[in-house]
Amino acid sequence: MSAIISLKEANIYQKDHLILSDVNFALHPGEFVYLIGKTGSGKSSLLKTIYADLWLQEGEGEVVGYKLHELNRKDVPYLRRKIGIVFQDFQLLTDRNIRKNLIFFMQAMGWKDKPEIERRIVEVLTQVELPHVLEKMPHQLSGGEQQRIAIARAILNKPDVIIADEPTGNLDPEMSMEILKLFFSISKEYRTAVLMGTHSLDLIERFPHRTLYCRNGKVEDISGTM
Repeated sequence: MSAIISLKEANIYQKDHLILSDVNFALHPGEFVYLIGKTGSGKSSLLKTIYADLWLQEGEGEVVGYKLHELNRKDVPYLRRKIGIVFQDFQLLTDRNIRKNLIFFMQAMGWKDKPEIERRIVEVLTQVELPHVLEKMPHQLSGGEQQRIAIARAILNKPDVIIADEPTGNLDPEMSMEILKLFFSISKEYRTAVLMGTHSLDLIERFPHRTLYCRNGKVEDISGTM
């Protein structure tokens, strides 16, 4: 089975500063993987490299069929169309309702057919159990609801992989579990790979899955050792 994400002997930089060295791992369709590590350990830098916000300067990397070490900047938008990205702070547009938030995103991703856009929006909002919030503004939703909308936005384009950077960081424990279960459901139902950066060891202990650990400038697979 071909990997959705593959890094080989990759060195991860922030400008000229080496953050992680000799990174080697692969992620396959439908696989759910945690990425853990202390603040400043390189988690976010690794995730940004995967979706080409940081350039892979040394080593090899392939994500959704694009070779990161050979990537042209003009290809970055097309790579990102195959990746769903979820952040800690939701990043919803505060000046428009949920429907217009999602329409804006879809048009940026190249969607043009208005009936198809509306159909897909209803489909993903139903999937995250929020079909009734189309006309609501982001500030009218709870933190957990806003994160569900962010996940709905991430899956609009039917991505091959979801990159989630601390998606439960601003949520209480109960809502964090609900968000995690939603990721599991998406991963299982659609064979979408999920790489989730988190600080929450409680979640990992309760829902164990393969775990990558950023520490001492390396990425270690510590699955089965926690």
